[in-house]
Amino acid sequence: MNEAAHIRPLTALRFFAAMWVVLFHYWPNLQGAAPLAVIGKGYLGVELFFVLSGFILCHVYLESFGEGRFKYGAFLWNRLARVYPLHLATLLGVIALGLAATAAGFNVGDGVLDWASLPANLLMVQAWGLAPEAAFNHPSWSISAEWFAYLSFPAFAWASWRLRDRPWMGAGLALGFMAVLYPVFEALAGYSLTQATIHWGALRIVPCFALGCAMHGLWRAGAVRSLRHAATGACLMGAGALVAAIGGAPDVLSVAAFGGLILCLAGVAEHGSRFASGSGFVYLGEISYSIYMICVPWKLLFVNAATKLLNTTDNQLPWYIWLLFIASVVPLAAASYHLIERPARARMKLMHDSWAQRRSVAAGA
Repeated sequence: MNEAAHIRPLTALRFFAAMWVVLFHYWPNLQGAAPLAVIGKGYLGVELFFVLSGFILCHVYLESFGEGRFKYGAFLWNRLARVYPLHLATLLGVIALGLAATAAGFNVGDGVLDWASLPANLLMVQAWGLAPEAAFNHPSWSISAEWFAYLSFPAFAWASWRLRDRPWMGAGLALGFMAVLYPVFEALAGYSLTQATIHWGALRIVPCFALGCAMHGLWRAGAVRSLRHAATGACLMGAGALVAAIGGAPDVLSVAAFGGLILCLAGVAEHGSRFASGSGFVYLGEISYSIYMICVPWKLLFVNAATKLLNTTDNQLPWYIWLLFIASVVPLAAASYHLIERPARARMKLMHDSWAQRRSVAAGA
């Protein structure tokens, strides 16, 4: 089994994180729906993405960083190729939808077309406190936070490399940092860090990303010793995260459990299990970024159109229309992935390779 296959369950996990966020955004539009605690905590799907990001980037880049082979410029370009084309496409799409809807008399919501926030959105710094409103495609604030983590990745990698022979210390430091940061932030800001978006969103990713890096250190050190331990740990950590969310426990407990879940799922695959490693699961994980990025633009379009057709004014959808609303996200995301995300990423990587080849030829001339 090659090394990339070891983390296939983590690719699949991204799909469930994305759909948790989708349900969080769509549940208020279900007619007569009572609040469900687990769906009300769907914003924690973003934390799950953030922890995964730290784990995966260390998995891919930490060794080259420690051995002096890491190229920061190439790293940033690859990360930009991963997130920016679809971010730009959905940003422009929301602008087009907003202008068309406004002209047609539809309600696009307060602050969606806030032009003062456009420069920050174009530069992916809207989660750094540089955008006055949560405008345009609101979920993209987390892409801005990811961009902050990418820019600061050498700092995370340096700490992770220094602690590679002391992985339990790294895990303890990451968890201790979380245990201090979350309550201090809430005491100062008046709301949980897990609720931060365009204000303090860049800070929100830091403890999660650090936890993901620490969990990678434990995994590489062989902390998950057998398939039985890995499977048991994954079940306990997954259940613990959900129980903490449903029971109204502080969000930091769910976030900590996400770290354990990711560690154990990586261990499950490492020890030979094919759980969540099939092509269907992996494909859903691959389109998860598209699911996440199109969910709010699709909500703006679908809900406004449906309420006009149903002649309602409260944005509440009957269950059968709401189910169609949910089900349509996946094929739309697949189209977005194949038409925009994947080809644009490939094109940007070809551009980088071409530039590198030209530099090599120029240097040898």
